[in-house]
Amino acid sequence: MSTVPAVRWPGILRRLASMGYEGLLLAAVLAVLLVLPHVLVGAFAHRLASPVVVQTHCFLVLLIYCLWFWSHGGQTLAMKTWRIRLVSRDGLAIRPAQAFLRYLLCWPSILLGGVGILWALFDRDRQFLHDRLAGTQLVMV
Repeated sequence: MSTVPAVRWPGILRRLASMGYEGLLLAAVLAVLLVLPHVLVGAFAHRLASPVVVQTHCFLVLLIYCLWFWSHGGQTLAMKTWRIRLVSRDGLAIRPAQAFLRYLLCWPSILLGGVGILWALFDRDRQFLHDRLAGTQLVMV
């Protein structure tokens, strides 16, 4: 008779540390894929991109980064380091639509005073609000 191992959720401090590390990694990604192209175009064309173009470019670079890693193994580089994996509520790999929904929900969750992060303090499974709404969860690897 085999038993199913219990799901272990990473603690809030571990997830916050992973988010901090992810911020450093994303700064490097954005430096190469966002800042560098805009600086080169500005230098050669003698024009700066409008703020809307830069913000859209940033949004898309981060979207591609997150969707790729979450849909291919459920771990970004920082999540691998901190041994955290993103899975669906039933413990399976997330679908691309779930990854996209989670990405969209992360923005207000973080930018509105971190309300979606603070949600984890009151959630029964200690999940972030954007995970709860997207049907995803962070688990220990």
